[in-house]
Parts: sequence; structure tokens; C-alpha cells
Amino acid sequence: MSSPPQTSNEAISRRDVIRTGVALGGALMLGAPAVRASNKSGLGPIILGSGEHQYECTHDWAQLPSDGGIAFGNTHGVAFDKAGNCYIKHTVHATSRKADAVCVFDPEGRFVRSFGAEYRGGAHGLHLAREKDGEFLYLADCNRGVVQKTTLTGEVVLDVAWPEASGLYGGKGEYKPTNIAVVTSGPSAGDFYVADGYGKNWIHRYNAKGEYQGSFGGPGKERGQVSCPHGIAVDERSGTPTLVVADRSNRRLQTFTLDGRHLSFVTVEMRLPCHFDVRGDLLLVPDLESRVTLLGKDNTLVVHLGDGMQDGGPGGSIRGEAREKFVPGKFICPHSAAFDNRGNIVVVEWVEVGRVTRLRKV
Repeated sequence: MSSPPQTSNEAISRRDVIRTGVALGGALMLGAPAVRASNKSGLGPIILGSGEHQYECTHDWAQLPSDGGIAFGNTHGVAFDKAGNCYIKHTVHATSRKADAVCVFDPEGRFVRSFGAEYRGGAHGLHLAREKDGEFLYLADCNRGVVQKTTLTGEVVLDVAWPEASGLYGGKGEYKPTNIAVVTSGPSAGDFYVADGYGKNWIHRYNAKGEYQGSFGGPGKERGQVSCPHGIAVDERSGTPTLVVADRSNRRLQTFTLDGRHLSFVTVEMRLPCHFDVRGDLLLVPDLESRVTLLGKDNTLVVHLGDGMQDGGPGGSIRGEAREKFVPGKFICPHSAAFDNRGNIVVVEWVEVGRVTRLRKV
């Protein structure tokens, strides 16, 4: 399964912060998906998770301008800056009067600004890097085969050349980048990686100047090979930076050294892992097949959140339906997710009318 940007003629419904849930009986087990209401009436906030990892679920958290000038398309990327502002990248809905594909919200979800009309339709990967010279966005357009580094307000500071020098492509049209990861410390600081998830299934390395350095991966199922390397992240939880790859169509996670040597497979069962974020010892994995997973420092399962596979997820998908069909507390197609500065999680989904959910740590 892939998630090419799409649009729909269905109108976006008004923002509706859903606060109702269904109480589930029985004990909550660590690692098991969980949804419960916090009061006896069953009408309290929806709580996902268990033990030390419980989150209050608020759908449609990001507040678009009230004039209706911007309407979310498929919400594909999310990241937070040092000030706590949230950046969301979306394909832009057919009904949207404004073409801006990147929207910025304050820490409470209030709209701040938007930009990036050139990404309409192909808006995909969004990575925010805190570098020695400041904070920058790395943006991928899987339709145009474009990767750019910009300021937080959208000014382009680096156009990254497509990997023609690799000799792996018959032309730029075969290159369809999905996500970017950046090394921010150590001797390789400034290097970055581009995952060609929708194209030829290679991972390309560049230096801080955007100069091509090499490629690894390549299509297949064997050790070190990938099929739709959709997401990618630099993981420093062990003390030694490694690269973790969401090998989506192979339904697994792989780890590599920074020079592209395969290290391991993550043994936790994955469905269609999409991307990552890291906070402390936790690795956050949005999974296109209707759930969000947290892994611990040793990549063992901590908890699955909001599993909606039996409630309109990809198996019986309602991703193209109106918002009223979405089930509270259940995910449909999580495409990206990020921790905010307070340990809360924001999840964005590959649904035609966009869906932004905040999971507030409780």
C-alpha cells in the first residue's frame, strides 16, 4: 500500500473536538491497545494507552483560519520547533481557496501562518532540524521529485539535487522522495539522508552542502534491502547515532550505520510503518494500518495506541469519507507523528479531509 497525495470533493466539516468515549472493561495490559473513558458515565475524555503511557485524545486539534480559506488535504507531515510551534504539511484539499501546503500552529493549536503553495498536491516529508546556525525545515515533494531546505517561514536556503550521480535512475521522473533525516551532532553533523520511498527504493546520503555522497538499500526483501523506505530517522538513544528506516512494504523496521551498513531488524511486529520521532528513550512509530506504536530504548514494545483496524481502518477504509464517519479514539491511517516539547504527541493521518489528533500526556 502506498499513500500518494489525493484530493476529494467532500467538504471539510467544522472543527469538532471530540470528547466522548466508550469505557472498556477489564484490566489494561502494557503493550495492548487501550481506549477508556475517564469517568463512570462514559462521557469523559478519551484516554489511550496504559500504565505510565496514557494520553488524552483530542481530534481536530489544529485550528485552521475561521474564514475557511485553508482546508486540509491529506495530512502527511508534522514537526515542532524549539518554541513549541507545530508545523503540518498537507496536500491541500480541492475546496481550499489558498494553496499553502505548510501550516504553522502555536503550542495550543491556534493558527499562526502558512506558506508553501508550490508543494500543493505533492506535499509529503517534513523534517525540522535544530542545527548550529538555527532551525530549518527539510521538505520533500514526492510528485515533483524535489527536496528543499528552508527557514521556518519558507525561504529556500538549499535546493537538493536529485541523485542523478548515483546512476540508479533513468531520469528524474523515477525519483519520488518521501522523507528526510538529518544528523545534528558528532563528526557527521549536517549530513542528511533522503528516502526514495515511492520511487526506486534507495536511501541517498548528502553532506551539509547538499552534495551527493552515496546510496544504500535498494529494492528487495533481504537484509539491508528495502521496499518503500517511507520513513527515516537518526536515532541516538543508544549513544551511537544510527539510522532507522520504516521499510513499509516489507512491514518491518531496519537499522543501519550512518554509512549505510545494515545493523539489525526491529523484532516488534509492524503493519505498515510510516515514519518516526524520538524523545528520550521512546521511538514513536505511526503505522498506516490504523495505530501508533511506542518502542522503548531497546526497541521493545511499550504500547500500541488507538488501533482502529476494525473500525474503518485500511481493511474497510473510511479514509475517503466525511469526518462524521471517523470513530473517536481510533486511528484510520497515521502517516506521521511527533512529540511536542512537553511530551504530548500529535498524529497526522492520510485521510482525504485531513486529520490532526493531539495525544496529551496524562
